[in-house]
Amino acid sequence: MSEIVRLRTRADIDEEAAMWVWRMDSAAAADRHAYEAWLRQDPRHRRAAAALSTVWNALDGLAEAKREEKIATFAQTAKLPLLHHPRRWWFAAAAALAAVAVGAIWLQQGSELQTLATAVGQQRNVTLADGSVVTLNTNTIVETDLRRHSREIYLRKGEAHFQVAHDRSRPFLVHAGDAVVRAVGTEFEVRVLTDEHVDVVVNEGRVEVQATALSPASPSPSAHARPAAATTVRALNAGERLSTASRDYAVTSITPQQMSSELAWREGAIIFDGEPLSEAIAEIERYTDARIVVSDPEIARLRVGGRFRTGDMQEFFDALQTALPVSIRHTDAGLVFIDPRR
Repeated sequence: MSEIVRLRTRADIDEEAAMWVWRMDSAAAADRHAYEAWLRQDPRHRRAAAALSTVWNALDGLAEAKREEKIATFAQTAKLPLLHHPRRWWFAAAAALAAVAVGAIWLQQGSELQTLATAVGQQRNVTLADGSVVTLNTNTIVETDLRRHSREIYLRKGEAHFQVAHDRSRPFLVHAGDAVVRAVGTEFEVRVLTDEHVDVVVNEGRVEVQATALSPASPSPSAHARPAAATTVRALNAGERLSTASRDYAVTSITPQQMSSELAWREGAIIFDGEPLSEAIAEIERYTDARIVVSDPEIARLRVGGRFRTGDMQEFFDALQTALPVSIRHTDAGLVFIDPRR
């Protein structure tokens, strides 16, 4: 059996970023040098730190409590295991802070700025001031900037569904990775996998997807920035999908069954229809802090089907053991191994 090399996931990076963001709130010079070195190690480090810094700073606008009191409030509110798992506590604290940041609104120069976020495994519905509804999936950060003549939304990470209130005088623009999605009154979903891979699915109405030239520092609504030289690429109607990972930005049709699977997370579910086990595990890991390792490449290729609750990972593991020749092994370190059945 070949040795398995575990690559660092987005959850791993977010956990490290949360720790660094907290430490930088009152860091010594040596810490700042170490932080800069960590940022240079991987482009994903800088993006994760920027996203979590936005959420951390948002807390300062929610309360005037001292820093220690704010952290204690997180621990009490989220029931975080501070004493037993300090490193994971700081990641959980950042997630709790992200959830607390929902609803923080600032009025600046005629615009309403709002930071919305969810923790790992959490979904949330938020109604914006214009009547639009944003549904955030697991581990997602959205920043909104509602103005008199436009509605700017920045999907910093994760996945969100938008039910847009009709207002032709104020276009609704969702900035995500290398794409901008424009809508007036419609329903659609946007998921950021990387800065160069954004998926858009329309379940009602019509949207336009534009290409965006990204600068090294992504635009921020607080700076009233605008994407440079946006060019219309494709129009999508209900029942169509576009992925920016394809350089021709091809638009493909999806069946009602596929649409139902795509949007199942809004009902707290996840649906697989013949995907390899490796892909199913990658999707499941978005909804849990558990580290899942498939110990044999052969079983990683087995096909998985079924509907599972995103909040019940054990249901998924039990179904795997029933349907496939695998066994599940949990370790004290929090790892979950999927092994061939002996």
